[in-house]
Amino acid sequence: MHPALASILHTLVVQDQLTAGDLFFPGEKGGLLAGSVYRGAWDKARMAVLTEREYSSPVGKRVYDLRHTCLTTWLNHGIPPAQVAEWAGNSVPVLLSTYARCITGQTVELQQRIEGPQKLPGVPLAPGPGGSLSPPLPRAQGRAR
Repeated sequence: MHPALASILHTLVVQDQLTAGDLFFPGEKGGLLAGSVYRGAWDKARMAVLTEREYSSPVGKRVYDLRHTCLTTWLNHGIPPAQVAEWAGNSVPVLLSTYARCITGQTVELQQRIEGPQKLPGVPLAPGPGGSLSPPLPRAQGRAR
């Protein structure tokens, strides 16, 4: 949990004198809130802060979508899948079966990491076919007769 969120929640616990088993947001009769209440509040919040185009898109349509956004963001920023899986409470196979197709934007960096050790001293890497980085090929010399 982010430290700023933990601080906010701690302040609310102290302010409302909550104890173990108390609910932050109890339902009308003191029990759990109905799913329809969550969905209605979430829809109103999205409508209040998103543009019409964003609101009509599937982005954040459900509260659970925030989990997908978070895990995808972590993976796209290079956090190792094993760590993301641990934080998410998933196994690596389950995580990758769901999110592998969402990992983007790392190709150039990964190619540099692979090809970097192969770089010849003093020869700059140049984009090759398919965008991979490799030393430029020497120019072909005319055939000797």
